[in-house]
Amino acid sequence: MTSKIRVTVWNEYRHEKIHEAVSSVYPEGIHKQIAAFLEPEADLTVRCATLDEPQNGLPDEVLAETDVLLWWGHMAHQDVADDTVDRVQQWILAGGGLIVLHSGHMSKIFRRMMGTNCTLRWREVGERERLWVVDPAHPIAEGLEPSFVIPHVEMYGELFDIPQPDELVFISWFQGGEVFRSGCAYHRGKGKVFYFRPGHETLPIYYQAEVQRVILNAVRWAAPVKGPYLTPWPAPTRSRWKSSRSRTRHLPVSKAPEGLALGRCFFWLRTTNACEEELRASSERSGTIWSETRRLFVP
Repeated sequence: MTSKIRVTVWNEYRHEKIHEAVSSVYPEGIHKQIAAFLEPEADLTVRCATLDEPQNGLPDEVLAETDVLLWWGHMAHQDVADDTVDRVQQWILAGGGLIVLHSGHMSKIFRRMMGTNCTLRWREVGERERLWVVDPAHPIAEGLEPSFVIPHVEMYGELFDIPQPDELVFISWFQGGEVFRSGCAYHRGKGKVFYFRPGHETLPIYYQAEVQRVILNAVRWAAPVKGPYLTPWPAPTRSRWKSSRSRTRHLPVSKAPEGLALGRCFFWLRTTNACEEELRASSERSGTIWSETRRLFVP
């Protein structure tokens, strides 16, 4: 990572073009408002990207120059190309930080990283929300009071169909009595993912100081950390599955020698000598036996 955190603010930028109720609040787009309060920070460099740009605004060269990606989406989740999702997923696993805002919970990339449907209950009547800090020692909570109020919001309620967060930073209470896990932090590979609930498109939520502080803290938390990471062999994806399938196979597990247990898992392995040599070396380091008949045993 460079001395400054390189931030890309991604937005569909569809609502603002066709809905006056949105453009009146965010005349230059939600992404521009978020960028506006991040840009004055001396430790950040900020750029914007939108859905209708080539490769959805996120080609490899943009991701290569991004440390933290903020994602706002709502009405066009299905228009994000699967290839874009593949690129962003691998970028996260290799160390990138993803911050998903509000209705981005239904984006392809967030659902890919969670492995669940990410559905929830919702109501849009402009009610009050109080966010409670439930992990005051977390870096994302730095500089906040024990709770803060957003006067008018779209309600999100449980059940929120996500995996148990690695770290839960905020819980919301709404005027109608519902509660919601509003600040959820995850580690994925070498990267990080943070979901932050507030941010309805027709309400001036991204102008509120506490919301801006949370997003700024989240950017700094999500920034890559230097450290060792094993780059995996490319996993079969929609675009690669057909071509890779013929080059992969299961390693069989058979009867173990005396004193050893059968391995309880199987491996996908590309049938190349380099891969086999690497697996053999790894097996020797871990105490696993990699037999001449390609059977796997563990102590």
